Amino acid sequence: MRKNNGTYYFDEPPLIVASAGVAGKKEGEGPLKNYFDAVFEDTTMGVNSFEQAESAMLHDAFIRALSKAGKSPSEIDMVMCGDLLDQCVGSCFALKDLEIPFVGMYGACSTMALTLCNACFAVDAGANTVAVGASSHFASSERQFRFPLEYGGQRPQTSQWTVTGAGAAVVQNPKTAAESEKGSPHISAVHIGTITDLGIKDANNMGAAMAPAAARTIGGFLSDTGTSPDDYDMIVTGDLGYTGSTLLYELIKKEYGVDIRSVHKDCGLMIFDLEEQDVHSGGSGCGCSASVLCSYLLGEMNKGRLHKILFTATGALMSPTSCKQGQPIPGIAHSVLIEI
Repeated sequence: MRKNNGTYYFDEPPLIVASAGVAGKKEGEGPLKNYFDAVFEDTTMGVNSFEQAESAMLHDAFIRALSKAGKSPSEIDMVMCGDLLDQCVGSCFALKDLEIPFVGMYGACSTMALTLCNACFAVDAGANTVAVGASSHFASSERQFRFPLEYGGQRPQTSQWTVTGAGAAVVQNPKTAAESEKGSPHISAVHIGTITDLGIKDANNMGAAMAPAAARTIGGFLSDTGTSPDDYDMIVTGDLGYTGSTLLYELIKKEYGVDIRSVHKDCGLMIFDLEEQDVHSGGSGCGCSASVLCSYLLGEMNKGRLHKILFTATGALMSPTSCKQGQPIPGIAHSVLIEI
């Protein structure tokens, strides 16, 4: 492994040998409906609370990913996972019965990229197989961060719709990979983001809070690697939505002199149809980037339609307490270079 500023390069790139993305009913009505491994019409998942439903959905994603990889839980060295709920209880209850060593992680909506970064570090240090994942649920997030659904609060146009979904992937050490796994998508480099705070305090405008961090991370990665946007099939952000994506274009052009519009895609804009579905500025949540990456993006790479993507999941590092105390919303973004 080599390091240049915030970017780490892997001499023997870890492999993503399997993945699975699952989604709720609304997400299953969007443009990516045919790519998800499963769409759950009943987003309560037949359990007693939305929080338990999120855990059930994440558990399902992990079981599907492990099955695709042909691995049992006992063959996984550790699992790195996170969500938006207090103390990452969504992940804890999803994984507690699998008996896999657990590393809980919180990066807000950047969690999927954060787990992939750390899985690569673990593999580079000698781990054989690491499972990663993230989830979110519209109703559990509304209850924790905004208002209970029964309140019926109005949402401004800058607000986003938290995705009900989950994604899981299996990261394999190339030294111990089976011959059939060696052609899988691999992670060539990662960039660990820096907390970026431009003073945004509006919890209904997460895109604006996260866009500065996205610009800093993507711009930093391009600078570290000496590459341009044209070198990538896609530069994918996690959940900036329409408002945040527009701001990202302005910031990265101003600060780094690059125009990424021709290759940029945002998971929050891909998972929903903004004209046909009332989601305001687009999708958000840990499950947004996780479900899109683990179904559509990696699926297209395995089919040979995409060859090189810079996956940059974005997060708003807020809590109900910090917002009530008038604190701004710092942003974070981590990048993962995936190639095949």
